[in-house]
This record gives sequence, structure tokens and C-alpha cells, in this order.
Amino acid sequence: MPTTTQTESAILLIHCPDRTGLVAAVTDWLFKHDGNILYLDQHVDQQEGIFFMRVEWDLARFNIPREKIGEFFQISIADRYAMRWGLHFSDEKPRMAIFVSKLGHCLYDILSHTESGEWPVQVPLIISNHPHLEPVARRAGIDYHLLPVTPETKSEAERRQLDLLEQYQIDLVVLARYMQILSAQFIARYPNRIINIHHSFLPAFAGANPYRAAHERGVKIIGATAHYVTPELDAGPIIEQDVTRVSHKDSVADMVRKGQDLEKLVLSRAIWYHLKRKVLVYGNRTVVFG
Repeated sequence: MPTTTQTESAILLIHCPDRTGLVAAVTDWLFKHDGNILYLDQHVDQQEGIFFMRVEWDLARFNIPREKIGEFFQISIADRYAMRWGLHFSDEKPRMAIFVSKLGHCLYDILSHTESGEWPVQVPLIISNHPHLEPVARRAGIDYHLLPVTPETKSEAERRQLDLLEQYQIDLVVLARYMQILSAQFIARYPNRIINIHHSFLPAFAGANPYRAAHERGVKIIGATAHYVTPELDAGPIIEQDVTRVSHKDSVADMVRKGQDLEKLVLSRAIWYHLKRKVLVYGNRTVVFG
């Protein structure tokens, strides 16, 4: 069978004050350096007057050395238009750590994507405050570190967690139903690199049994939200959301099952968008390119 070779490409995520000629400036710069554009999408927030852009191009004939692309772009384009930008490459494989507690549905789903090779990511580390999911990590050949958290040990546990993240050279942290609140100091080490998932009952049905509370109120829609973690609890920039309908026929167990299915789906989409460099954070909002 013939084999297909993966095109090595570069990706720029850009935002700046909107003005005439921004798309032309970027595309002309790429054209002058033999960059073949593979993907281009842009958006203008007309209220704020901000321009957003994601452009990806083939590096096969691009005549600026990979290690010099950022420097050349800054001098040639970014300085002129006051652009803020991030540069990424398609062959990068970020190292992701997964934080879990007792519930395993999101962890199982993540591992199905990583073990199949579907996602361009490495998962060398799982951290938990409970032992329940260690057999899952062991079967997957992933190091599992048990760090119980109590009010008295929280600071020490976080210090050990951060040491592990540094030791394993982690780029991205996913809270796959990790039932602990991270401190502002922890979050500051990984800005826009910690993704959390939760049901969309917050703040209406907070607490230990939100599905039971929602069932008692007769809700008709349940949902899930994936977002980047910020110091304000469950209020970070939203990456992905989805909903499904429920009815009087659904028991609490039915609602939990449907909710967990949504959590898996929404979290996986959010991770995928992040890995593919499709998310641009601006303030407490995101632009997610299709």
C-alpha cells in the first residue's frame, strides 16, 4: 500500500488592533518566503476592534529557517501592526499530565485517543488524590502518583505536584474530573495550559449531588463545559460546550450517564482544539478556529 507523508507545517495565532490590510500583510509575507498556505481563518471583534487570525503553512519550501521564523515575523510584520502572536509547529508532541480523583469516564476516553495515536500528544504522568484509577494507569504503562489532599496537606501536595510536572516536562495539564481546587500559585505556573471539565449546572446546582438536585427541579437540558482554569473557580475562558435534552422519563442514573457522556465528548473536543493550536485566548474569552 502507498504511504502518505505528513506535511510539516507552521502555525501562527495572531491578534492585534483591527485595521485595513492585515490579512494581506501576513499572506504577502508568507508568499515572499515561498510559504504555501494550508489553512487560514480570521475574525474581527467589531465591538472591541480586535483582529484574530490563525494561519498554517507548509514548510517544505519555506525559505526562512525554522528557528528564525519568529524573529523574522516580529521584525517584518508584528512590530508594524502591534501584533501579539504564538508560533507552533505541526510535528510538536506536547507532554500532557492527567489529574483524576475517583471517576474514570474522562480518563478512559482520553486514553482511547492517545493509545490509538489519534492525538499528537504524550501522556507520561497521571496524578490523583485517590488510588482508585491506578490499575488503569498501570495497564496503559503510565506513571501514577498518588498524592492525597487534605486542608492541612494541600500546600505540600501542590508543591509535590508541581515538582512532578517539572520532572516530567509537562506542557499541558488536564483535570479529568479532578475534584480539588487548584491554588492561584499553581495556576500561574501554567496559564491557559490547564483544561477543566464540569457539568453545566454550575452555579445553579452546586454541591455533591447536582444531578439529583436537577432531577428534583425537573430540568429539561443538561450540559458540560470545558475551559481553561483561572483563579476564579469555574470561570475561565470557555473552549467547548454541549447540551442534551432530558425529560421526566429520565431517572437520576439516566441523567448521570448522559451527563458523563457529554463530559467525555466536550473534554475531548477541547483537548483536540488545544493540541491542534486552534484556540486563541483573549481576556477571559476564546476564539476557537474551525
